[in-house]
Amino acid sequence: MTTVERTQVFLLPDLGEGLSEAEIVEWRVAVGDVVTVDQSVVEVETAKAVVDVPCPYAGRVVTLHGAAGEVRPVGQPLITIAPLDGGDEPAGHATYREEERAGSGNVLIGYGTGHGTATRRRRRPRLAVAPDPSDTGPTGAAAGVASGDPAPPTAALVISPIVRRLAREHGVDLDTVRGTGPGGVIRRADVEAALTAPAARLAAVPDPQVGSSPLGDGDGDVIVPLTGVRKVIADKLSRSRREIPEVTIWVDVDATGLLETRAAINAATPDAPVSILALLARICLSGLRRFPQLNARVDTEAQRIVQSAGVHLGIAAQTDRGLLVPVLRDAQRLTTAELAAELAATTAAARAGSLPPARLTGGTFTLNNYGVFGVDGSTPIINHPEAALLGVGRIVDKPWVVDGQLAVRKVTQLSLTFDHRVCDGGVAGGFLRHVADCVERPALLIAAV
Repeated sequence: MTTVERTQVFLLPDLGEGLSEAEIVEWRVAVGDVVTVDQSVVEVETAKAVVDVPCPYAGRVVTLHGAAGEVRPVGQPLITIAPLDGGDEPAGHATYREEERAGSGNVLIGYGTGHGTATRRRRRPRLAVAPDPSDTGPTGAAAGVASGDPAPPTAALVISPIVRRLAREHGVDLDTVRGTGPGGVIRRADVEAALTAPAARLAAVPDPQVGSSPLGDGDGDVIVPLTGVRKVIADKLSRSRREIPEVTIWVDVDATGLLETRAAINAATPDAPVSILALLARICLSGLRRFPQLNARVDTEAQRIVQSAGVHLGIAAQTDRGLLVPVLRDAQRLTTAELAAELAATTAAARAGSLPPARLTGGTFTLNNYGVFGVDGSTPIINHPEAALLGVGRIVDKPWVVDGQLAVRKVTQLSLTFDHRVCDGGVAGGFLRHVADCVERPALLIAAV
C-alpha cells in the first residue's frame, strides 16, 4: 500500500447545534509538520465561539485545506495526514474516538486555553514590525540611522481575520496599533484598547468616501455583512417569529425586599457574594417547578410538547460579538451561592469568547436582564426552540403605596414572553405572579424551596 493510499483526511467536524460552517482563523501547523493524536491543528471561528480543533490522526501534514479567512463547510476536508516516512504507522495513528467520528465537537478546546506541548510550527506573515523608539539596541531604530540605510516600510502584523474585522468595523487603523503578541502581533485586546484612545474614536467616524451608495452631503452607506454571530441571531429570531405564537405579559413589582435580602446574604457570606441576577434565577427555578409547562419546547414534526426534566437556564449576555445566550445545565441542582458563582464565570467567559459551542445551546428557559441598558420594559423574542423568556427591567426609585401610605421604593418591571401553544394565560400569569410575589416578599421563596 502506498503512502498516498494510507493518508487520512480529517473532515471539519460538527462544532455544535445549528452550526454548518466555520471560518479558519489560524493554522497551528504547516505542511510537513509532524502531528500527534489530538494535537490542535487549527483555530476556527464559528457563529458562536472561537475554538481550537484537534486532529484525531498522527503523522505528517500533507495538505491544509483552506487558508486563513476562508469559510469551510462542516463535513468538508480540513487537513490531510500521511504516515511518517519509512515505517509503520506511528503509535496512535488509527485512534479515532467515537466523539470525533460522530462529529460531536466534545474534544474542542476553548479559545485562549493552552495547546499542549506537542511539536508544531506557526507560520507568521513576513511583515516588518515598527521599531520601538526607546530601543537603541542593534535591532532598534538607532541601528538603522547609524548605518545610513533607509528605514524599512512598516505594516501591521495581524494574523487573525477576527482582529482585522473588529478593526474594520470600528474604523481602527491597524498601522497605528502597537501589538503586544509574540513578535509584535496585534491581538484582539490591542484593538479593543485602541478603541478607548481619543485618536481611535476620531478614526471611527465613517470616511465619507467609503460606501457603496454615496448619499448627499458626502455621506456614504455603511455595509455590514450578515455573517457570523449576526447571521445566526437573524436566522434564529426570524424562525422564532415565524413559528412561535408568542404573547407578552408584564407587571411592576417592588424590589426593595429583594435588594435588602441580597444585602443581608452578602453581609453574612462576604466571601461568596450573591448577585441580583442569581436571586432572580433562583426565583425563576422556583416558578418553573410550580409551572413546568413553561420549561418546554414544541416538537412540530411529532406534534407534541416536550417538558424538560431539568432546567437548562439560558442567560442573555451582550458581548462584542453580539447577543449570546450561555446555558447553565441542570440549574435546579445548584444552590443560590453556586448559581451566583456559575453565572459570574459563565457571563465572563461568554464576553471573552472562551465558551465552547456546547455551552451556547440546549437551553429550556431564558432569563434576560435588559435593565442593564437603562430600560424599563421589553417584548423580547423567544430563544427558539424554548417556550418562554423572563425579562427584567432596571430597578429605580418610584412612588409606591405601602400600607396605604405613599413611599419611595425600588421598583422594576418583569415581563414574561411565552409560547401560547404550550400553555394558556392562566399558567403564564400564575408563573409571573409567583415570580413577582417572591421579588416583593423573598420569604415566600424560602418557603417554596
